[in-house]
Amino acid sequence: MQKEELKFQDSTVFEGMTSIRAILRGVDEGVNDRKITKILFDKDRLKKISKEVGYLKAVSSKYGYEMFESDSGELEKMTLGNSHGGLVAIAEERNLPYLESDSPILPCGFYVMIEGIEDPYNFGYSLRSLYAMGCSGIILTERNWMSAAGVVARSSAGASEMFNIFKSNPVRCVEIFKSRGYTVVCADENTDNILGKCELKLPILLIVGGEKRGISRAIIDSADMLVKIGYEREFRASLSAASATTMFAYEISRQNSLK
Repeated sequence: MQKEELKFQDSTVFEGMTSIRAILRGVDEGVNDRKITKILFDKDRLKKISKEVGYLKAVSSKYGYEMFESDSGELEKMTLGNSHGGLVAIAEERNLPYLESDSPILPCGFYVMIEGIEDPYNFGYSLRSLYAMGCSGIILTERNWMSAAGVVARSSAGASEMFNIFKSNPVRCVEIFKSRGYTVVCADENTDNILGKCELKLPILLIVGGEKRGISRAIIDSADMLVKIGYEREFRASLSAASATTMFAYEISRQNSLK
């Protein structure tokens, strides 16, 4: 099996200091219960990464992992990209709680349910934009790309490990957020509402889908508002899920002055 084909199986191998630091921050903030079991560092790069290694050793007892010397050959076999920078963490699975009627949801928040994104990189890029734009939390379906956690952490610049994330049946998710007074907004082309020309005030549950499968009919029918991205020229293709998510997240942030 080729290295590229292994990217979804080696899901708890986290490459680089950005991903490792994100896990630790998520644990500190109480949004992530992922446990790092060990961290490997390239002894041949020790001079260059001494500051990072020193920090990780200093907090190792706090987070309960061990540090081990390695070399570039061993790390290359374990990793999928070239961005590990001489640091690799092996971690356990993260528990993603199910969204319930009494789950901790902010009274005036901005949450996003992601449905049907086909690629873990696109998924990770979406999370990166949402985190930067102040999104309060993420809702995922049972089938989701957090199974490829290492890939997603790298493509999201660690955002995936610092988010509050719930799993839910999409219909149940909409029911719960509506019961909390949220407006349910779907990104969909079949509407006259254009992003940037309609009001999107909190609290909002934004639902975005992938380019191929989109959002299920049942969810579109239950939405309070459909909103589309207006193009400046004729363009029959759709934007990538990551690009569309970024545009929606920015506009919601702009209208609500999210910090």
